[in-house]
Amino acid sequence: MAAPVRKGEELDLRVDSLAYGGNGVARRNGFVIFVRGGLPGDRVRARLTKVKSGFAEGVATEVIEPSSQRVAAECRHFGTCGGCRFQDLAYETQLAEKERQVRDALIRLGRFGDPPLEPILPAASRFGYRNKLEYSFALGGDSVELGFHRAGRWDEVVGIEECLLTTDLGNAIRLAVRDWAREEKLQPFDQATGEGYLRHLVVREGRNTGQSLVVLVTAPGELFETGYLVDVLRRFSEVRSIHWAVNDTPAEQTNLPTKLLWGEEFIEEEILGLRFRIRPSAFLQTNTEMAAELYRLAREFAELSGSENVYDLYCGTGTIGLALAGDAGRVWGLEISEEAVACAIENAEVNGISNVRFYAGNVGQTVEELREEAGPPDVVVVDPPRAGLAGKALRRTGGLGAERIVYVSCNPTTLASDLQVLRDEYGYELVRCRPVDMFPHTPHVESVSLLRRSGSRSGAYVTDVADEQVGVR
Repeated sequence: MAAPVRKGEELDLRVDSLAYGGNGVARRNGFVIFVRGGLPGDRVRARLTKVKSGFAEGVATEVIEPSSQRVAAECRHFGTCGGCRFQDLAYETQLAEKERQVRDALIRLGRFGDPPLEPILPAASRFGYRNKLEYSFALGGDSVELGFHRAGRWDEVVGIEECLLTTDLGNAIRLAVRDWAREEKLQPFDQATGEGYLRHLVVREGRNTGQSLVVLVTAPGELFETGYLVDVLRRFSEVRSIHWAVNDTPAEQTNLPTKLLWGEEFIEEEILGLRFRIRPSAFLQTNTEMAAELYRLAREFAELSGSENVYDLYCGTGTIGLALAGDAGRVWGLEISEEAVACAIENAEVNGISNVRFYAGNVGQTVEELREEAGPPDVVVVDPPRAGLAGKALRRTGGLGAERIVYVSCNPTTLASDLQVLRDEYGYELVRCRPVDMFPHTPHVESVSLLRRSGSRSGAYVTDVADEQVGVR
């Protein structure tokens, strides 16, 4: 059947809820329309921008009747900056929507009739919670601006005077670098023409140590006096590490090799009494307060007694594995990034933890080798990327036959589909699932789930079967 609406049409719609990703969900005679800028309870006028056979997408052009859950946004840049989509939605409603999205994914995609979902864990801080921000340079009028992409656009940047997601220090560092760029008359890089020089600024903060790391990303060529930039940044006593990276590709990226201009190669952060070294490209949860809560939940769900053999898959720089090590017999970490593994090994040494081992390798391809080295796991902890446990990684994680799996997820949809496979094909029961709000005012939601293996196959290694039997997901 043809869709009952047309592209370009303007409709009067009532928004019912939020979809995963942040768009409002409305319906016209049962036909789903996703509305950017619509909040639950709003009545809006929306212009349709895309129409498919099963749904349509649109943009709210007018709020006819605002929801009772609409509040005044605190940020002066709200509405133009694309960083915080839901500052105008009451925080309690944000939490309820995120919890509902996890529940709906488990029911609709995972086919869990009554999922054991626990109340969402609210963020400790609603503002000022980020320990890392990446800014873009752009030309604003006749001067350099430094900020974030405009809402819904990737070709425009909004200059930011104050970002409420960072600290006063983070704001001051950004403004100091912006003023330095203006003084030096350096031109921002233009993706459309490939001309210009300044590309990005990365600021990382050790929130519990008071240390900061700064990375300037430019196009090729040394067009600035590095010593003067160092002098500008050393005015901040918290800045301990200053780096310069060169991006010679059209793509926007900051995860690049760097040259140390001044200070230490790294800064440190403290979480749950452990010290973690942070280099420019090292992964660390960007909300330090809630990272501690996330790791506490992972430790609680793992139900360790002190003797278990634990696999930490997608271990990154070892943060979760090291947080579990004190309650485990031995922890084995596996991560594809060699740089991250080197950081994990270093973090173990810094904390004097000797019952951990970290290895570099693709989870789907090398977990069998890990099992030969480490022996069968009692507990497996996974913290995969947004795409979840795809293909071989999913099958081989299930095939390990661990008694318990702790699944840390940043995507409810891939979590639900992965848990369905682990239940239907490997006999795992979903025992607990708790959403965690790591990022207030954004659509993102994390969760921690506990799965327990049932039946006589518990603890036994289940070998791969043919793809046509299991199904590649």
